[in-house]
Amino acid sequence: MANKRETHTYNDVNNFVQALATARQMQQNWLTYGVDFVNFYVEDVNGDWLETWGNDEILGNSRLDAIKEFLVSDDNVAVRVRQYLEERSLFDFAVNLEEYWSNFEVNDRLSAVTNLLNSDRNIEPTDDIRLVDLANSLLVKLADIL
Repeated sequence: MANKRETHTYNDVNNFVQALATARQMQQNWLTYGVDFVNFYVEDVNGDWLETWGNDEILGNSRLDAIKEFLVSDDNVAVRVRQYLEERSLFDFAVNLEEYWSNFEVNDRLSAVTNLLNSDRNIEPTDDIRLVDLANSLLVKLADIL
């Protein structure tokens, strides 16, 4: 057993030495080439990777696709949501709604969706029964489709 532990430690030290050598080389390239050192480490540095960062997460998301399809459907709740949102972006709303669905606990979703619907409005959410009812109906529909 002692040999296995020493080998494991030896491998860790080797990995650390390699990582340190790589970091030193990167630092030397930075000092030598300035910001152009990034060309050694980033493929397609002049491409549109920064502008499209995260698009694959948004475009390949089946839950987001289901939410978008629902929001543009003829469903009564979807129609009410579109009317309530008025000129606000339906896509942005769908992205935020998917994020809320993923990140909030079931008990917190109603207040989160109510606030999302109410954003850009100066209505106190607790004062608007229609808003709470719409948020609740939306959550019920989302639970069915997701």
